[in-house]
Amino acid sequence: MALALSRRAMLRPISRFNGVRTVTTPTPPSPSSSPRPELPEPRSSAPELLHPPPNTHYKITLRRSAISLGDKIKGTLLALGIHRRFQTVYFPHSPEVAGKILRVKELVEVENVPTHAVMTSTQQRQARKATRGYKVVGTRRDKFLNV
Repeated sequence: MALALSRRAMLRPISRFNGVRTVTTPTPPSPSSSPRPELPEPRSSAPELLHPPPNTHYKITLRRSAISLGDKIKGTLLALGIHRRFQTVYFPHSPEVAGKILRVKELVEVENVPTHAVMTSTQQRQARKATRGYKVVGTRRDKFLNV
């Protein structure tokens, strides 16, 4: 009994691996016969550019409200220290925190950040503040002291 192949199947070779069809195409030969000379890597004096610091903390921001959700979900948010929308908290990587994040994954946005990017609530408040809009050049006291 001969296996009949369609014209399309005969034109492109198909390999099978675990039931997944992948089309294999031959790679064209390189235009130049001699290999290109390798350029040296640019050297950087800053070691942090070569090896960025590892991500050690979760940055968790509440994006959706939990008003109409159950008490367990609200309790998980309270355990994470999140009380209002768009509030951001930082936690070190741990299985307990990862489990809490999975419980509320539809409500929060999670980023992995290095240690130097972790901010306290005071630092977050200072980062949100607008600039003063003016600069103090001198005070009345400076006039009296003739400084």
